[in-house]
Amino acid sequence: MADLLWDDVKCFFDLDLTGSLPDVRVPNASPEDWQAVLDLVAEKGWKYQYSEGEAVLSMPWAETVLSRPTDAECPELQVWPTADVLAIFRFHADDEVDFDVDLRELQGQDRLDVLCDFLREIGRRLGKPVLMDPEGDYGHPLLGFDVEADRVVLLADPQAR
Repeated sequence: MADLLWDDVKCFFDLDLTGSLPDVRVPNASPEDWQAVLDLVAEKGWKYQYSEGEAVLSMPWAETVLSRPTDAECPELQVWPTADVLAIFRFHADDEVDFDVDLRELQGQDRLDVLCDFLREIGRRLGKPVLMDPEGDYGHPLLGFDVEADRVVLLADPQAR
């Protein structure tokens, strides 16, 4: 059974209300959590591309990426959990795993299931919540992986939207 039903959450996937690139994050993370995410990407066989500026490079160790000088260009890891759904990880801080998803790619139940599966995989691996905030509205999650429930749950009232 699906974690969430499209008809219950489609308002959270409205580009005008949520923005096209909501912020997904794992708070209270560590460099070890970042490494666990990199390992998960490799283990799952998800297609990925790591880049620093225009240079496409091999997958680094999290410690190496996170120890870059503060004025260095922010590295980016693009991950495709399926061929038509992209998550973009940015290594802004070592204490929060953060990435964007594109809501234009996440319309309908099938794509919602892909997102839920992806959030669940990350949350289970880290044993931490994975939260999705509206674009530019940090700290007000709409939905996320709940560790205790072991599934993706609503964290905001869709009727309030």
